[in-house]
Amino acid sequence: MHWRAFVYNHRQDWRDRSTDRARAAHDHFVPLDGRFHDNVIVQVKYGPMDFQPREPVSPLIAAMPATRLAVEFQVTQEYTGQQRHVCYLAPWWSEVLRFPPWGADGATVATVAAGGGGLVAVSNVGDDGYWTGHPLAQANLYAFGRLAWDPGLDPVALLDEWIALTFPPDGTGDDLVRKTLHEIMDGSWRTYERYTAPLGVGFMVRPGHHYGPDVDGYEYTPWGTYHFADRDGVGVDRSRASGTGFTGQYPSPWREVYESVERCPDELLLFFHHVPYGHVLHSGATVIQHIYDTHFAGVEQVVAMRRRWESVAGRVDPALHARVRERLDEQVRCAEEWRDQVNAYFHRKSGVADAHGRHIP
Repeated sequence: MHWRAFVYNHRQDWRDRSTDRARAAHDHFVPLDGRFHDNVIVQVKYGPMDFQPREPVSPLIAAMPATRLAVEFQVTQEYTGQQRHVCYLAPWWSEVLRFPPWGADGATVATVAAGGGGLVAVSNVGDDGYWTGHPLAQANLYAFGRLAWDPGLDPVALLDEWIALTFPPDGTGDDLVRKTLHEIMDGSWRTYERYTAPLGVGFMVRPGHHYGPDVDGYEYTPWGTYHFADRDGVGVDRSRASGTGFTGQYPSPWREVYESVERCPDELLLFFHHVPYGHVLHSGATVIQHIYDTHFAGVEQVVAMRRRWESVAGRVDPALHARVRERLDEQVRCAEEWRDQVNAYFHRKSGVADAHGRHIP
């Protein structure tokens, strides 16, 4: 029996800064460790929230040594473009699988999964002629299957395998097709992250269907998915010192890393801390300038994807080429919408101008 550890209090008050949906699975399941029957597998999402483009690894994975655990990924792109956007997720899954919950010398997430219930995925195959709506989204389905058997595989090599199987060699254009698909897909997850929610904050999506931007869409709801942006700063304080205490659910050394504003990785800063817009990241940029820069860069990268895809017209099936081009047109439109809504929101909240003088609506 698989029991899905997807637990949270649906009736939260956004004004109460002590409540935290991220804590829920750990709070509910850790007291049950060792009490399950041998045929029970507790299925844990890789992150503590809900398949955002960037989350920390769930602390529950390290907290139930007497229970068989499965690690759950999401192949269907609920929060990563819904098969309308190119977003090759295997590099993110590979980072999660290689993450060492007890530190560099300890076991990894892949080790925990191998010793318990394995890997599980929420999949995305439908009745579309291309199975996954976006032809390139098939690569996620393939890569998950391969990683389930061997979590140590290189996601770039897996993409190469999928390209060879999907676009079999038949002429002089093969190298160009392969090169172009790598250029489009290798970094597509990070591109999606750039033009959507910054620095791990998550959930700036339209409620209900979760497609497209709505910066405050969930901000005042009972779902517990907040970013707490105000005129002075942004982010959720999950520290033990002054916040919800979520950082305390991690074993060392991550407890101390995430607790510290100075040591917390940039890509997770707003997940763990509420900081001023002028806070300087490890990259050297301020939080507000990072938001502006990444959203402009993300759109430019999607436009480049579309341009690269045009270069293989006539070298792949015309119907497939047209479908991917249609999806890339939509991705460009939506990325621009994300850029404009997120940048305008934070420009108005912070009152800080873009250092490069670019147009913000």
